[in-house]
Amino acid sequence: MSASYILKRIALIFYTLFIVSLLVFGITQVLPADAAVMMLGENATTEALEALRNSMGLNDPIWMQYLRWIGGVVQGDFGTSLRTGQPVGPALFSALGTSLTLAVFSLTFMLALALPMGVLAAIRRGKATDLFVSFLSYIGVALPEFVTATLAVLFIADWWGILPPAGYVPLSQNPVEGLRHLVLPVVVVSIIMIAHVSRMVRSELVDVLHTDYMRAAHLKGLSRGRILLRHGLRNALLPAITIVALDVGYLLGGVIVVEEIFSIPGIGRALMAAIQARDLPVIQAGVLIMAATYSIVNFAADLIYAWLDKRIQYD
Repeated sequence: MSASYILKRIALIFYTLFIVSLLVFGITQVLPADAAVMMLGENATTEALEALRNSMGLNDPIWMQYLRWIGGVVQGDFGTSLRTGQPVGPALFSALGTSLTLAVFSLTFMLALALPMGVLAAIRRGKATDLFVSFLSYIGVALPEFVTATLAVLFIADWWGILPPAGYVPLSQNPVEGLRHLVLPVVVVSIIMIAHVSRMVRSELVDVLHTDYMRAAHLKGLSRGRILLRHGLRNALLPAITIVALDVGYLLGGVIVVEEIFSIPGIGRALMAAIQARDLPVIQAGVLIMAATYSIVNFAADLIYAWLDKRIQYD
């Protein structure tokens, strides 16, 4: 893989984060929230509020406030929460670790189901297996997270009592209980992604199976399994990788809903609490961290894509 290709993608990450930082800082500046009032309370005197604004630099020009904020971010200082008075960075990165645990399990579960489903549907095109996978995919796409989460809690947790309805236990503290608390959120988050990826794999693999080079491989006497895995699936996975990378964006958005419903202390729930409290430093840092996570995942997808198809590096 060429170094120039990797450097271009890294430069794109920094450019994306720069644009996101401008947008999130600009948007939070117009929100109906006054940091000084939030810190001192609504009963504070005008003199006290003005003195605090001056000490915090809130009366400085916007561009100066942005440079001060982004300079701190570059050094790892995301500011102080207006709600808790604690540094933003450690709290958000701890919450991010929780969200990433949920995301990794969800992606693993999704790939473990979506790839075989897509392959089986393509091989059995037009038959009962294909129709069944298509039916499940349509159901998965049609149901939003808050519906599937509510149904999961109602039937599996409340009625049947198989799994806990909410809460989070760190895997490092108790692996068994941690996994039990993750099962429902992982399934709920994965459903729509399974539908997307399985349909994409099925569609691409159907096209690949009818190409000339697949027929030539069959005529050479190669086994059906080897043709499918070594030639067919490798090419069919290229668009699926793009879908998976895009689904990470959905995953970050869906996690906010799921974390709130299942009471998981992740970054999505932290952002929801910050928005409700108008905690601007947490909102700014949270959005920027999520954008960085999404950019890094897309960078990894680009590298995998280029590894599977060498021509991508020279586009």
